[in-house]
Amino acid sequence: MPLLNVILFFVTFLTTTAAGALQAGVNPLSSLTAFTKGLPFSLTLMIILLFHESGHFFASKYHKVAVTPPYFIPAPSLIGTFGAFIKIKAPMPNRQVLFDIGIAGPLAGIIVCLPIVIYGIAHSRIIPSPTPPQGLILGDCLLFKILVKIIWGSLPENADLMLHPAAFAGWLGLFVTALNLMPAGQLDGGHIAFAIFGERGHRLISKLTLICLISLGFMGWYGWFVWAVLLIFLGLHHPEPIDPTLPLGKGRVKLGILALFIFILTFIPVPFKI
Repeated sequence: MPLLNVILFFVTFLTTTAAGALQAGVNPLSSLTAFTKGLPFSLTLMIILLFHESGHFFASKYHKVAVTPPYFIPAPSLIGTFGAFIKIKAPMPNRQVLFDIGIAGPLAGIIVCLPIVIYGIAHSRIIPSPTPPQGLILGDCLLFKILVKIIWGSLPENADLMLHPAAFAGWLGLFVTALNLMPAGQLDGGHIAFAIFGERGHRLISKLTLICLISLGFMGWYGWFVWAVLLIFLGLHHPEPIDPTLPLGKGRVKLGILALFIFILTFIPVPFKI
């Protein structure tokens, strides 16, 4: 593995651990013991990101498409990272390969994310709701709400669930899955949409996604404006594979429907409130 990838992975592990320690209410620079308080968050988040990118990586290797190892991005932020990505260095040979590489990341990510979320929710604790609300309030996707309901039942009135670090990392994993599955541009969902609907269908769906993001920005979370700008900057266009005529087959179309179902279950219209 190239040295740069190893260094970025190690630095991202350090920044996510520091972020986890800060979330635990300790100064990560005060001592090694304080720093290790961030490990429950950093280890689970890094595993989720690694599985997601490994899905893309191994699918690319299986189809003999040239690809880089994952690049992790450290960041001085609440979670210590801007995520991870791989770079595909060759054009896609056909729609089947495009589909497989696009869907492999979200599927691998959600498979490892689910048990982490379940463990984290089960080890969270119920606390009285502060009045007025304080700090950063997380929105919940349908899947997270369902799992909380199954594990905890109905929460008492005027009570909140204080998330275990693994639950927060899992929440982020679900959110990242939804972001990647947005059917626009060259996101994972954009690859899937292009493979299923072709160039015209992809272009229309990308534009509709952009309109939806701008609308959501006015409705609750301004971060969707940033995502809309990023999509415009990166481009809504998707390059055609070398052979755009090879059909997907019913099996891949069914997997595409599953990806849509996962997107609906993990998407959060208003992910953050202050």
